Amino acid sequence: MKKSMGAKTLTYPTPAWVVSTYDKEGKPNAMTIAWGGICCSDPPCVCVSLRKATYSYGNILHRQAFTVSVPSEKYVKAVDYLGMVSGKNTDKFGAAGLTPVRSDLVDAPFVKEFPLILECKLLQSLEIGLHTEFIGQIMDVKVDEDMLDDKGFPDMDKIKPIVYAPEVRGYYGIGKYLGKAFSIGKEI
Repeated sequence: MKKSMGAKTLTYPTPAWVVSTYDKEGKPNAMTIAWGGICCSDPPCVCVSLRKATYSYGNILHRQAFTVSVPSEKYVKAVDYLGMVSGKNTDKFGAAGLTPVRSDLVDAPFVKEFPLILECKLLQSLEIGLHTEFIGQIMDVKVDEDMLDDKGFPDMDKIKPIVYAPEVRGYYGIGKYLGKAFSIGKEI
């Protein structure tokens, strides 16, 4: 029997991503988000949902751009820190020991140390309630070359992305490989 949990933001997993922006003065900022995902394949788009109270919210609207940096497990402490402190009065990159890199495609920085980057121009925003969903058109994906497999694609086992469990407020790594998509289902 299934137990009713009520209407909650409960799904597994959610990403632990870092959204980076520039403020009006050009200071780089980064914040951890968990409400996000791919939302369109043509054009390629990603969505991230932020509260209006965040510093990054205004930065995205002002600059019309953001990046999504996918961190590796070894940066879990920095990822947690970026989600706890406001960039309004803090140099979050400096405090976390991370390096902002200026995108040459969009008006936003990305995190040099993180292996997978999405550079996005703001396409649309939708106020939902407490959060606003920002839809970014992916202008480019950058991946550290040593994180690619032998076919030139990002390798999940090398990247070691972090996922987040909202109800227990926990960070986790990715589990074992289960099978090839659009293939193992053919066995049924």
